[in-house]
Amino acid sequence: MNYKLTIIVPVYNEEDNLERVETELSNYLKIASVPTCVLFVNDGSKDKSQTMIEAICNRNDAFDYVLFQENRGLSAAIKAGFDYADTALVGYIDSDLQTSPEDFNILLEHINNNELVTGVRADRKDSFVKNMSSKIANGIRRAFTKDGMDDTGCPLKIIKTDYAKRIPMFRGLHRFLPAMIMLQNGRVTQIPVRHFPRIAGNAKFGLWNRLLGPLMDCFAYLWMKKKYINYDVAKTSK
Repeated sequence: MNYKLTIIVPVYNEEDNLERVETELSNYLKIASVPTCVLFVNDGSKDKSQTMIEAICNRNDAFDYVLFQENRGLSAAIKAGFDYADTALVGYIDSDLQTSPEDFNILLEHINNNELVTGVRADRKDSFVKNMSSKIANGIRRAFTKDGMDDTGCPLKIIKTDYAKRIPMFRGLHRFLPAMIMLQNGRVTQIPVRHFPRIAGNAKFGLWNRLLGPLMDCFAYLWMKKKYINYDVAKTSK
């Protein structure tokens, strides 16, 4: 099949969620507004995730995987998804399924006029501490990047692949995807999506990751913005 969208699913010790991931994504592929495939990126899981991923891929032609030799972090997993995708569009969803794959269809309605469409988690089902730390971190990030995004941590995004592949990813930069698309003069927008409580598994980010880490990453982004190379080709003989 000629797929148009690759959904990247980073996985790190999510054995308790993967059966539900298979069910939810298989059901979504049947109603997806464009032909869609799934790419698991196993970020060096220590549990039974890889065994389960291989079984899922053997059962489903539209599912594939990449396995890291060791844990490298969420940004590395997303970058690997960008690197291995060969479709015009890439999507991203967390394996905890606190967002619904069905909402990709809502984001896809806006991708023709944008290079990135990100979800905004409406009525978030997280703890008070997690919600407040995310809100503060997003405020700090907006002050640095001027990207206008309210919830870059939302794990539901659609990006045009040629733009995604040009993002110079580094650890922590997954929070700056809209800003990095804007550095390429790309258009970004945010759309409300549903949010659900985590049913199984454990959250991978604590207060440091959500608040203090992103503050340090903002300075890395400012350095990259100053040094970023951007060009448009007018003509070529090839």
